[in-house]
Amino acid sequence: MARNDIYAHFHPDEKPFVDRAWEWVERAAELHELRRTDFLDPRQAHILFTLANRHPDVALRLDGGYAGAERQRAIIAPDYRPLEAEEAGIAVLAVGSDDRRIGELDHGDYLGAMLGLGIKREKIGDLHVRDDGCHVLIAEDIGDFLRTHLRQAHRLEVSTAVLPLSELQEVKVKLEESTISVASMRLDGVASDVFRLSRAKIVDPIRAGRCRINWKTVEDPSALVGEGDVISFKGFGRFKVIEAEGVSKSGRIRLKIGKYV
Repeated sequence: MARNDIYAHFHPDEKPFVDRAWEWVERAAELHELRRTDFLDPRQAHILFTLANRHPDVALRLDGGYAGAERQRAIIAPDYRPLEAEEAGIAVLAVGSDDRRIGELDHGDYLGAMLGLGIKREKIGDLHVRDDGCHVLIAEDIGDFLRTHLRQAHRLEVSTAVLPLSELQEVKVKLEESTISVASMRLDGVASDVFRLSRAKIVDPIRAGRCRINWKTVEDPSALVGEGDVISFKGFGRFKVIEAEGVSKSGRIRLKIGKYV
């Protein structure tokens, strides 16, 4: 398949990842290689899945360490090789503290502490934040490093341990639900109401490539959103369009949205 044919289906910013993913697929099919990737976000997983489906001689399995994981590692291999028994190489990093302020830390605090040690985001899966600490899905090969060097999170002393996946304490994602009234399903209009910003202040970040719909970069403020879409804005947060509840007499659309907290 010609590379230009592949690129036509993806955003230009995604070209470097498409190149890498297609190379993984080709090497699995032609050189009979098995590859285990780092953690992929849902958009990257979709791209890889799409490319693998275009090659009849490739098998693919995604694994994030638990059912419903957002970030997942992929195992790519020639189609004759069974993947069910292949290890995904995922462990649990348990972060805790004797300091009662541990309950004040959030997702960004824990993630920032790990990235501050030079760990790449791709080595870290989902984070499960609790009142008494956090369980982080990580690539096994960074477990010893984090256990040795991660001693603070947001200036609070922490302790760490590496656990098997069977000891993961999963925390369900929480959404802060509310209902808004919008004139249309345009991205800029919906986002400005969700974040309570003027449309002018929302348009510039969109055009600058700071917005993603379902983890795909969108630069058109007039792009339409729909039920089930997850919209993220760098610097503002992210939300999900849960349901369109109907149209008012004045013609405005009532939307139930959930902000990630």
